[in-house]
Amino acid sequence: MSTETGKIFDLAMDLPAVEKAHLVDQLISSLDEPDEAIDALWRKEVEDRIQAFRAGKLQSVPLSDVLAKYRK
Repeated sequence: MSTETGKIFDLAMDLPAVEKAHLVDQLISSLDEPDEAIDALWRKEVEDRIQAFRAGKLQSVPLSDVLAKYRK
């Protein structure tokens, strides 16, 4: 952690809990910037999966089965 980041952290630690939570939310939100290249890859993946499902190459699984698998 840089000296400047350490100073910011120390200042943030003196904030009331509500303000800390708000700051954390803003920082996390700032990391979630749109990336057209990644969005395009996800769109292609979704389209490929839909096409495979419609062609009978991919089967669906009921949500209850998926959740049951992870509850064990």
